[in-house]
Amino acid sequence: MSPKEGLVQRAYTSILEEFIQTGRAPHYTELGHILGVGPEEAKDLQREAAQAGLAACFLLDDTGYIESFAPFYNLANHYRVTVEGEQKWFAQ
Repeated sequence: MSPKEGLVQRAYTSILEEFIQTGRAPHYTELGHILGVGPEEAKDLQREAAQAGLAACFLLDDTGYIESFAPFYNLANHYRVTVEGEQKWFAQ
C-alpha cells in the first residue's frame, strides 16, 4: 500500500470512527485536524475515501459535508439507530 493509499484508508476509518463516537460525520476541516493535514488535502482525502468503492458514500455537492457514509446517514431521517438505549445515529 502506498503512503497515499494509507492516508485515504485512515481518512475512511476516521470518518467512520467519528460517526460512531459523535453520531455525525466530520467536516473536512475537522478531518484534517484528525489526520494532521491541511484543509485542502483533507478535502481531497475525504472525496477519495468516499469514492474508494468500499461502501455507498455521498458528499453534499462541493460543500465539504458528508451526506452519507455507509451505513450511516448524516442528516436526520426516520431511520433512527439506537444502541444500548442511546440514539445518536441515522441509517441510510
